[in-house]
Amino acid sequence: MSSTEQTPTRPGRITAAAAVAGTEALALVVGGLFVLVTALTGKPGDLTSAIMGGATLIALGLIPLAAARGLWLLRSWSRGPAVITQILALPVAWQLLQADSVLIPGGIALAVLAVTGLTLLVSPATTQALDIRRPGQDAS
Repeated sequence: MSSTEQTPTRPGRITAAAAVAGTEALALVVGGLFVLVTALTGKPGDLTSAIMGGATLIALGLIPLAAARGLWLLRSWSRGPAVITQILALPVAWQLLQADSVLIPGGIALAVLAVTGLTLLVSPATTQALDIRRPGQDAS
């Protein structure tokens, strides 16, 4: 980029959406590491399943992490994985809210993150900043 080109301005909505996706990525990776460490240091019923579960959570954390980075860099492709992450978070939040345990606050937090993320990602300001056009809309 030459010195005469300007970096596009990142709207606050995209910064916030990137923060939401990053928070979800961090939670998935930390959760996966917790499951792995617990599996390796404790006595899981099925060690292979516990290790695979932890590894899966870590791998799933890479999706919102990539989306957060893409949103931060104003890449239009990043909205798709970010929206999918929010949609998938809603049933997980619902399941956590159905638990009769300490998981309920986690369900509330996840639901708030998911709804906030979706709201930010589908806003016209985000669509415009990421240069996402509707089908049939000409590039101008």
